[in-house]
Amino acid sequence: MHIVVLVLVEVLIVIGLSRLVGLAFRSIKQPLVIGEIVAGIMLGPSLFGLVAPHLAVTLFPPETFPFLNVLSQVGLIFFMFLIGLELNPKYLSGQLEVAVLTSHVSILVPFSLGTLLAVLLYPLVSNASVSFTAFALFLGAAMSITAFPVLARIITENNLQGTRLGTLALTCAAVDDVTAWCLLAVAIAVARTGDFAGAIPTIIASIVYIALMLTAGRWFLQRLAKHYLRAGRLSQLLLAGIYMAVVASALITELIGIHLIFGAFLLGAAMPKNEDLVRELAVKTEDFVLIFLLPIFFAYSGLRTEIGLLNRPELWLLCALVLGVAIAGKYIGTYVAARVSGINKREASALGWLMNTRGLTELIVLNIGLELGVISPLIFTMLVIMALVTTFMTSPLLEWTYPKRLIRLDVVKPESGTETDITAGSETYVRPYRILVPVANPSTQKGLVQLAVSIALNHRYPAVVNPLSLIEFEEDYAFESTPVEADRLIAQRRQQLEELINTLEPLETRSCVHPIVRISSNVARETAQIAVLDQVDLILVGWHRPAFSSNRLGGRVGQLLTTAPVDVAVFVDRGGDRLESLLVPYSANIHDDLALILALRLLINHETCMLQILHVLPENRLKDELSYELNMMIEQLPSSVRDRIEIKIVQAPEPIQAVVEASKNVDLTIAGTSRTWGIERQTLGRYTDQLAIQCCSSLLITRRYSQVTAHLASVLTEVSSQKPTLRS
Repeated sequence: MHIVVLVLVEVLIVIGLSRLVGLAFRSIKQPLVIGEIVAGIMLGPSLFGLVAPHLAVTLFPPETFPFLNVLSQVGLIFFMFLIGLELNPKYLSGQLEVAVLTSHVSILVPFSLGTLLAVLLYPLVSNASVSFTAFALFLGAAMSITAFPVLARIITENNLQGTRLGTLALTCAAVDDVTAWCLLAVAIAVARTGDFAGAIPTIIASIVYIALMLTAGRWFLQRLAKHYLRAGRLSQLLLAGIYMAVVASALITELIGIHLIFGAFLLGAAMPKNEDLVRELAVKTEDFVLIFLLPIFFAYSGLRTEIGLLNRPELWLLCALVLGVAIAGKYIGTYVAARVSGINKREASALGWLMNTRGLTELIVLNIGLELGVISPLIFTMLVIMALVTTFMTSPLLEWTYPKRLIRLDVVKPESGTETDITAGSETYVRPYRILVPVANPSTQKGLVQLAVSIALNHRYPAVVNPLSLIEFEEDYAFESTPVEADRLIAQRRQQLEELINTLEPLETRSCVHPIVRISSNVARETAQIAVLDQVDLILVGWHRPAFSSNRLGGRVGQLLTTAPVDVAVFVDRGGDRLESLLVPYSANIHDDLALILALRLLINHETCMLQILHVLPENRLKDELSYELNMMIEQLPSSVRDRIEIKIVQAPEPIQAVVEASKNVDLTIAGTSRTWGIERQTLGRYTDQLAIQCCSSLLITRRYSQVTAHLASVLTEVSSQKPTLRS
């Protein structure tokens, strides 16, 4: 097979497998990049070469490695440019003095431990052609690295960017990033010249070039930014000039004697941080780099990672020692420095786990070391395992140390309406009735929020409606998922929700509607978590047509119906603002009970509303009774409410058709999930939705989680107090 065709086949396999494994890792709350790194290792001798050695050699012969190397180097250059571009001075605004101390100690401690470890490892896993100084510097640098891009995305994904911990971690990581890259540059210079004395000219030349880039280079880039502002867009000519500058800067640092990646990173860091320019430049650059070039780098690294080299117990013990030193050095250094700076134990511990994130940055460092011959394939494999484990453990350890219920207490600017207690009198605190409303598109879901307001607010008892908008990111390294850009998107979405709230009627209800906007990697899971943390009584979700199915109760709606540990209602909006007539088809199960309870809430809250309870019986079946609980509730209602309830009992061979016929004359039908109405859970995980398809009115589908939730208790208390003569 022609070599170019073979390389293209390899690229096809690499991209496809990287996406699949990456998505699998995202499903277990791990960064996409970890899955992509694992995919690269799977293609190498550690798995593919072990399981099918002949096929592996056929598909990935050594002759193609130089081509993959070129593509991966190009990818690294532009990825490092993106990292520098995203290194925003805003990240250096949070507790800078504390951050400088913490980040430098978090480098010094693991670097020192790594140097001591080098004394043990050098005679075991290195050779005389590599100087001990270069080996120790590289090992120390590998131990002290923190992957700023991965850490920033973890902070964004956990909505930590507005917390004290998040801002401190970002500042520490930004300082750490700059310091670590400088340290690595020194290590590369020493490795290429053989000793520290020989590296001094290279170090001096590097300092001169950095100074030039931050003065004359920045001045020239400011001119480019002004041209962009005048033009209002990033033209292809201007983009070509920036890309040429990236490559030129990379070549200069390579000629100086450090590495290509430093020049690209330096140019990105020197770029003016105009928000529009940075955003457009990042968006135009990142897709090709992240989707096409970076997976090739992971595959190239994976082809050189051979876990089979760890073929003796003592080598696995050395690997465990490397891992232990890396984790302990970074965690202890960060924790001690943070505690000395006055940070409390929990935040200091969480910061220690965050700073242990190594990810892709570590992989870049290791590949440079292997390329220069400073580290052997054996120690390279050990350090790759260390990079994976330290990144993999960050999210679960962060959740364990700093759970979401505490994150909300640490927000610098707390969200309005997230309080769980509202004063209902001068001395008594009463938990309000609360409805959570996931809103995917504020411009089209006014009806959903308006319905939530109608169910929740009765002007006599405290209630809160929380429109919830979750911004979901699919890529770990996409520019939109950086903390600064995420904050902009959150502010933009919040403004859209505020505009929606200002259209709600009546006017006085708007003060009880408080939006919640968060970043999320899994909308259904995050919605369920928020519902539990905020002690929500009901999740009211709108139906969205699934992309690959006609099933109205599939996708995220189906996930919420299945997993949310609170009562859920799904609204199928047929249009129309009137809410004067309600229909509840009733078949005496707990889901129909919830349907009737919500209908009674609407009836009590709106004096002109009428309710028809349609009790459909199969032919030749005796009359059924309403549940005892609901009979009692209806009896407690004042006559002014009971008089607006009609209970209609019909016998029909097809209950669904009877409901469809009755729905022609009402504004809203409320039905529980049950086989009777053609809306139920099936064995293969799908939902039937016959009534949702055929119903003539708007439809509210209810699923009850627990009979403990008392949706009517508050309003029944209120109306009963107004009618002391009611029957008990």
